[in-house]
Amino acid sequence: MEEGKRYKTYKIVMLVILVAFITFLVTSIGMYQYFTNDGFGKSLVAESKENEEIVDTLNQYRRIIDKYYLGEINEEDLKEGAIAGYVAGLGDEYTEYISKEDMADYMADTTGNFVGVGIYMVQDTEVNRIMVLSPIKGGPAEQAGIQPGDYIIAVDGVEYSGEQMTEASNKIKGEEGTTVKLDVLRNDETLTFELKRQNIKVNPVEGEILENNIGYITFSSFDEGTAEEFKTKFEELQGKGIKSLIVDLRNNGGGIVDEALEIANYILDKDSVILYEVDKDNNEKVEKTTDNPIINMPIVLLTNENTASSSEILAGALKDHGKATIVGTTTYGKGVIQQLLTLPDGSGLKITSEKYLTPNRTEINDIGIEPDEKVELPDTVTNVLDVNRNEDTQLQKAIEILNRN
Repeated sequence: MEEGKRYKTYKIVMLVILVAFITFLVTSIGMYQYFTNDGFGKSLVAESKENEEIVDTLNQYRRIIDKYYLGEINEEDLKEGAIAGYVAGLGDEYTEYISKEDMADYMADTTGNFVGVGIYMVQDTEVNRIMVLSPIKGGPAEQAGIQPGDYIIAVDGVEYSGEQMTEASNKIKGEEGTTVKLDVLRNDETLTFELKRQNIKVNPVEGEILENNIGYITFSSFDEGTAEEFKTKFEELQGKGIKSLIVDLRNNGGGIVDEALEIANYILDKDSVILYEVDKDNNEKVEKTTDNPIINMPIVLLTNENTASSSEILAGALKDHGKATIVGTTTYGKGVIQQLLTLPDGSGLKITSEKYLTPNRTEINDIGIEPDEKVELPDTVTNVLDVNRNEDTQLQKAIEILNRN
């Protein structure tokens, strides 16, 4: 089995997705080997007693299908469904199968470019709906008035549940200039939006200067090039005289691990441990900084329950080394890393292959990172995805801390 380009990706809070989607899909390389013939392929490969039982069971179902099924049989659809179903049994929300047809879109999403309407989405597991995490600034969705917290209930008249987020995301994407209709539930009202798809550069790194020369930088995921954009934005603010820095990682669901490592490299001392990666055989890889830091000023990181994956890698490293004060609420707790493998037929497998530990060897999976200063938003805030500055007690605390320095 050939491995294609290796990406260490996240994936997120309740699974943050771009409307091109940044999602996490489901499969198994082993299953791919099973189906080479016999309906699912004509001779299923078995390498163990357990595998033989799986093959026998599938063959039984195939014989029943051949005998009784009235409709047309699509062999490719059967194979795809068998692979996806097999690995879904792992019960790992981050291990996902990517069909050959979806691989190009997936790679575009990973690099932060896609054709769509500009929405970050998340699966709200409590109500099994697709929730808008935030519209991308300047995109068709934002311009049309779609808001954080809206639920996407149908795409072009077809209803989708939360667990069908990948299918909905694929449906929303399409050719540039074409239109797509979204039915959105806001409170108790259903709204319909007809949006024109366009090429979107997602996740810009944004920055500004707050009171007393405090720099403020925010971005919502770690896409390809995020670290370089972060560096450029910092240097721009530094050139305008900032003396301290707030990095807002709230609602940042993660992304490419290497981008988080590079940002840590800008801040930590040379040869500092950023994280430990541990595989299933307890083999350990240590990630360390390689350069002298370019950021030497007081830093506050803002976090909340939607701060996940690569964001937690950065937060954990800076906290353990005493390079930043963490303000907000406990992070999501995604302490595992995925890599993307390309199969010979062009399909892919994003598979959980390692867990990571912070520099102090702290495990955070299903635990999260505790802030140094726990600050809740006021009860008047009904949507943590969309907070007015005058209600943002977490940001106010960060400013207060930096003003002491």
